[in-house]
Amino acid sequence: MKLSAELRAFEGRLGHSFARPELLVQAITHASMSTPNRDDNQRLEFLGDRVLGLVMAEALLSLDTRASEGQLAPRFNALVRKECCADVARQVDLGAVLRLGRSEMLSGGRRKQALLGDAIEAVIAAVYQDAGFETAKALVLRLWGGRITSVKEDARDAKTALQEWAQARGLPPPAYVETARTGPDHAPEFTIAVRLESGESQTATAGSKRHAEQAAAKSLLAILESN
Repeated sequence: MKLSAELRAFEGRLGHSFARPELLVQAITHASMSTPNRDDNQRLEFLGDRVLGLVMAEALLSLDTRASEGQLAPRFNALVRKECCADVARQVDLGAVLRLGRSEMLSGGRRKQALLGDAIEAVIAAVYQDAGFETAKALVLRLWGGRITSVKEDARDAKTALQEWAQARGLPPPAYVETARTGPDHAPEFTIAVRLESGESQTATAGSKRHAEQAAAKSLLAILESN
């Protein structure tokens, strides 16, 4: 199989040239484009999730040889969650080469977090099947890069930390209120305000309510902890 110029350019961004290019084609084919003669990327995504998990588990154990399971688990979860995977997919502009059905394309599928996260896992599996575990491992470590060494901070659950801060001072849990929603239905932006009974508050905007809540809580925590 001969790859298009677009897919060869993607290989360059990815840093891997496929000996079996059909694996790459399958990895970028969403279920909305599958036919009896064209496999989608769901099986590869299943495998890639496991390859990614093993690479991250090994990396975290090597990075901090004294960390307990309880410390490692949230770091691991932060590195393999869909949000992080989608960020990596955007880093290599995976959305630009995805093969999507018409309805998925019209609904903004190239930008959807879950779709991008699944697709990068499928690509990892394609590399694994094309060239083996060590090559896939090297690819993951390169693409995730500094996220691995900075994960201690990223893994902190800001909402939980803020609630614990409030409880330690005899305050009720923080209140989160959606103050605005903008953008089209397929790519909304939510603005969330978090407020403590003692009066402190902060707002944040993100592509999901959960992300906006976490960002607002993190911003408020930073202010509270600096006082």
